[in-house]
Amino acid sequence: MWFKQLSFFRLDENFAIDGDKLTDALATRPFQHCSGLDWFSEGWVTPAGHLDTPLYQQRQYRLLSLRREDKVLPSGVIRDHLDSKISQIEAEELRKVGRKEKLALKEQITDDLLPRAFTRSSRTTAYLDGQRGWLMVDSGTASKAENLVSQLREALPPFPAALPRTALSPHAAMTDWLASGEAPGGFELDAECELKDGSENGAVVRCTRIDLTADEIRQHIATGKQATRLGLIWRERIRFVLTDQLQLKRLQFLDVLQEEASQAGDDMASLFEATFLLMAEELGELVDELVLALGGLDDSQRAVQPVTEATSSTVNTASDTAAASDSNDVPWD
Repeated sequence: MWFKQLSFFRLDENFAIDGDKLTDALATRPFQHCSGLDWFSEGWVTPAGHLDTPLYQQRQYRLLSLRREDKVLPSGVIRDHLDSKISQIEAEELRKVGRKEKLALKEQITDDLLPRAFTRSSRTTAYLDGQRGWLMVDSGTASKAENLVSQLREALPPFPAALPRTALSPHAAMTDWLASGEAPGGFELDAECELKDGSENGAVVRCTRIDLTADEIRQHIATGKQATRLGLIWRERIRFVLTDQLQLKRLQFLDVLQEEASQAGDDMASLFEATFLLMAEELGELVDELVLALGGLDDSQRAVQPVTEATSSTVNTASDTAAASDSNDVPWD
């Protein structure tokens, strides 16, 4: 259940989501395996094996999961079949195969092989935080996170969501924190960073397992390099790497949280519920404090109406769309 990466989107305060309506919308777009000449397929699945609906609801949180299946057909396999077919035609018909005929043969061979190709499956999980106004996506890949948002828009239009706009850019704030040797609020510097020279073909310095308050780090900053990745620890509870795209990579929920979740019960349902609620509460607080450390949100994204316990909930977004590990391998089937 623990997220491994995090991309987060702001939800519009004027866009109300009815839980039952969203459940029905997801149910009309279920995942189905690739068939025939399809290169990929995707659809909504239950967030865990013991659940029977595509939307899991606890308090103000709504958890959902998008599954994708891709055909794996390496170009080398197609090329080998094509070369063999061309050699056969040229030997039997004593003529050269032209460019247009090669393209036609390649399409035919691809169509013949595609139904027999192996498939690769992945899953992108996310949840709606109705109280704070966030859509949290377990992915550090911009295209995958935005694809999940796009699928939600298709299922329940218009579903307006946008990456948060903060007063301070992440790279400027991270650079300042390194220069001063400390992070604000409940954050502390970990032992990893990446620094880049802003000039064309500029140098890139990657530091791991190093004291980020060391003079050599400040020397790099003094020469004009800026931080693009920074390891942070939040309240001794969550370790992560912050990127200049405002993504959280390599999330690690530390022992204190793992122990809290493990004490919730012995059966799958109770452990799943406890872990999800604990993770959602912690990530919500972390993101709120991170945004605050970056100077807060743009005025158009600030106001949030708390969710009620009724069938509908009010959640927050803006009009822009943007993109943000990575999908996880499918954990439950």
